[in-house]
Amino acid sequence: MPVLAPSAPRPGSRSATATPEGRRLRVVPDRGDRVFVTVMRLGAVGVVGVIALVGIFLAVRAYPALAVAKLRFLTTQQWEPYTHHFGIAGVGIDTLLIALVAVVISIPVSLGLSLFIAEVAPQRLARILTTLVDLMAAVPSVVYAIWGFEFLEVRAIGVSRFLSTWFGWIPFLHVNGGGANGVGGETIYTASTFIVGLVVSLMVIPIQCSVMREGFTNAPLAEREGAYALGATRWGMIRSIVLPFGKGEVIGGTMLGLGRALGETLAIYLIISPVFRINWHILETGGNSISALIALRAPDADPFETSALMAAGLALFLTTLAVNFGASAIVNRSRSRSTR
Repeated sequence: MPVLAPSAPRPGSRSATATPEGRRLRVVPDRGDRVFVTVMRLGAVGVVGVIALVGIFLAVRAYPALAVAKLRFLTTQQWEPYTHHFGIAGVGIDTLLIALVAVVISIPVSLGLSLFIAEVAPQRLARILTTLVDLMAAVPSVVYAIWGFEFLEVRAIGVSRFLSTWFGWIPFLHVNGGGANGVGGETIYTASTFIVGLVVSLMVIPIQCSVMREGFTNAPLAEREGAYALGATRWGMIRSIVLPFGKGEVIGGTMLGLGRALGETLAIYLIISPVFRINWHILETGGNSISALIALRAPDADPFETSALMAAGLALFLTTLAVNFGASAIVNRSRSRSTR
């Protein structure tokens, strides 16, 4: 364990750790502490090094394609590497749309579930629900993908038709040939961005719920009791104390879920009907994502197309990295404020 060793004070110095005799106490870590700190530092440096190596590898492998496409790589919707006419505009926008649909669906569920576990449910039920949420996070992506493809897709067609019929006046919910007076059949609603986003939302709910629940449960007990003492109801206490205190965790959990949704592959690959264009109509068949594009094209790609796929992977890597770093910064800043 650490040893407190006296050390002579410097001339003219004032220290909060000075003893009545005027001596300062200096913490001398023992061998176990030094080994622990060294191992933790090496682990942190190793994680950062692996991330940096992944980025360097993608950048080096993507350079031949980026040297040909240049800035057109970000604005071209088609994917035709054989004619040097390729880009991620179409799949990139669809990737964002799928992630946004997943986050919009998952936020109310995660927020309500985390508040129920932290503030409403009895302790035994809260432990059971916490375990179930953690188990949902451990379910492999392929299980969600197969379940969405075999079970959810057919049953979500009615929801898509309802949204198109009654809210088709909203541009992104309009379906060409659908709606109340449309002639399109059920196939016009299958393999859509909305259905894929619904499946992906189930994957990100455990992440968001865990982060939000931690923020809500750490709300100060004194302020909770003070709100009750002033006559606040349970909802009034939650609205005035718990939600403001956990605001950083809500934002951070949402962004972490967004980062998870951006990198999802199997569900998109199995469910969606791939197209290489921007499809703003999320209820309509067709869409794509960068990760699904890589999974679809990589097995039969020649060296140049492999380089183009590496460039697409680099764009997704940088986007996901930025989202996750932003979420971590928000959560850490919120926690630092709460401990003051």
